[in-house]
Amino acid sequence: MSEQPLIVPELVVLDQNLGAHKNDVITQLSGVVAAAGRADSADGLAADALAREDQSPTGQPGGIGIPHCRSTHVNTTSLGFARLAEPVDFGAKDGPADLIFLIAAADGEGKEHLKLLSKLARAMARKTFLSSLREAQTAEEVVAIVEEVLAPKQTGAGSGDAATSGGASGSTAAGATAAGAAGAGAGAAAAGASAGTSGSGKRRLVAVTSCPTGIAHTYMAAEALEQKAQEMGHELVVETQGSSGGTALTQEQIDAADAVVFAVGVGVRDRERFAGKPGVEAGVNVGVSDPEGLITKALAAADNPNGHRIAGGGGSGGGEGSGSSEGQSWGRRIQQALMTGVSYMIPFVAAGGLLIALGFALGGAERVAEVAETVMAENSLFNLPADGGLWLYLGSVFFTVGGLAMGFLVPALSGYIAYALAGRPGIAPGFVGGAIAVAVGAGFIGGLVTGLVAGLIAMAIAAIKVPRWLAGLMPVVIIPLVTTTLVGLLMYLLLGKPLANLMTWLQDGLNSMTGTSAILLGIILGLMMCFDLGGPVNKAAYLFATAGLAQGTDAAMGIMATVMAAGMVPPLAMALSTTVRGKLYSEAERENGRTAWLLGASFISEGAIPFAAADPLRVIPSMMAGGAVTGALTMALNVTLNAPHGGIFVVPAMGNPWGFLIALVAGVVVAAAIVTVLKGQRQKSLMAKAQREAESENAPTAASVAA
Repeated sequence: MSEQPLIVPELVVLDQNLGAHKNDVITQLSGVVAAAGRADSADGLAADALAREDQSPTGQPGGIGIPHCRSTHVNTTSLGFARLAEPVDFGAKDGPADLIFLIAAADGEGKEHLKLLSKLARAMARKTFLSSLREAQTAEEVVAIVEEVLAPKQTGAGSGDAATSGGASGSTAAGATAAGAAGAGAGAAAAGASAGTSGSGKRRLVAVTSCPTGIAHTYMAAEALEQKAQEMGHELVVETQGSSGGTALTQEQIDAADAVVFAVGVGVRDRERFAGKPGVEAGVNVGVSDPEGLITKALAAADNPNGHRIAGGGGSGGGEGSGSSEGQSWGRRIQQALMTGVSYMIPFVAAGGLLIALGFALGGAERVAEVAETVMAENSLFNLPADGGLWLYLGSVFFTVGGLAMGFLVPALSGYIAYALAGRPGIAPGFVGGAIAVAVGAGFIGGLVTGLVAGLIAMAIAAIKVPRWLAGLMPVVIIPLVTTTLVGLLMYLLLGKPLANLMTWLQDGLNSMTGTSAILLGIILGLMMCFDLGGPVNKAAYLFATAGLAQGTDAAMGIMATVMAAGMVPPLAMALSTTVRGKLYSEAERENGRTAWLLGASFISEGAIPFAAADPLRVIPSMMAGGAVTGALTMALNVTLNAPHGGIFVVPAMGNPWGFLIALVAGVVVAAAIVTVLKGQRQKSLMAKAQREAESENAPTAASVAA
């Protein structure tokens, strides 16, 4: 094991009531982890665990709850355990949970600890392990039971725990050997699958399990599927796409399998490997709660010529897809696709915009914009322009390269929206649709529409059941060809003109904004940039600003300056607050504050996320107030910016740089002042509460002494 054990007696709570709601239990267990010195902030850890809990409940059959998260507040990856006196509902279908495992993984933790967690997650699917925990009398006994799972004592034939340990590699098998040789079962089953041998009535299956965090459910689903397959007399090999890594299924194993089981909460990586195979797709929770049902459905699909077939184009091969189609609304899937498109678009915008700004700095903004095309056509490094020399030539080079990069803005946005919905087959139709949007003047609105249309069409085509011999051509040729044709026809025949007119109306409206209306727009953009710190609302405001840069108008550059200034406020404000009133923050938060100076100066709003996650009710409203001030002042002072990124380092590319700095400083001071006051009031309230509790505890002692 590692130098720091995963669990110690100080992390165990036995037969206590930690609250009536699962949020109370998670908060109390987070406090236990922090009290043991393994987290620097109980509130921060609780916030991260509750955020994960909001994605999907972590209750599992058998009376267990497994809240888990990765957190920057965790110093040492730890397991907090509670056996509750009164069971609490964690969302499992079979009732409330009395055994609660809080898995607190340190952000950036190496894979050794995560491998231990994967072993633990597998053990949670075994009734004997849970029974031992319910019968334990002391915290030390609980620790011993858990450690036996993590580092089992080897015996002659290998125990069940040893088998679990051996199977934690990520690609394991069930039912290939007798129970006494369970430790060697994975290799035997894999070999059997490759060789194509099978016993009477024995079927071969392959499975993939994954969850958003990749810590617990991934491995619990794998263990449940393996055990159930063994009971049913089948061979099953699992590929766990979790945090601790794992061995990928070989193509030979996939080809030899009769059916496929996907029990996933995120997109299946390299999904095309399974194209055309019969199988079933469900959420990772179903893999834990009903493994028999999944195996039965997968084999039924294999026996039915019209049964479900795995689509090679569905989901994202790189993990950006929407994951399981079950349990996720269309609105959520489309939102994820839009955010994926924006995320992939940003590097094009950042590189292109900064190169353009550098070109302006070297050769002069007006001069370079006028002559760059001529200079690039007629001059070279050995034939410099007569009136501008080397600087004008280099400025023209940077301006031209940046312009070409910016030309990919809309196609990249469209292409990766389609990719997020339909996987690799959606990329080409999405890119072509984005190029058409630019050609007809529909701009970024057209790119959004073509990305969604291309992705949805590609998804629909991928869902069509085709013969096995044709399945391999679907993601490479047929889906891209048909989808690109349909998107092109739709844009040129139906959607192009209306979208272009909408874009023109929007541009005219922005160009006409002056005075109060411009200031109001600045306030709105400032609030959006500080609302979720890199989330969907922040990204929407940034997309709105960067998409307008291609127009080159003063209004568009004013919006860009406003968005950048407001986005710099949160990290700089938290850095200032931690510097001025460091006693209000933990040591880790003060360290984050020192880092936030550079992040804020570089226009990386995410630098404030650790603070917002730990104390959202005080941090986020404070940052929004500061962002609104900065947004209003930036618009009022007519600041402009033609670079989409760079923060304080692109001040030379701004119009009215002093106005930018004044607006930024004002917003930072306002946000820092508000959050400092709110945190100071909270600290006073906590100290007063602690004093009252201490007095109430000491009161009986004083009375008895007097008696």
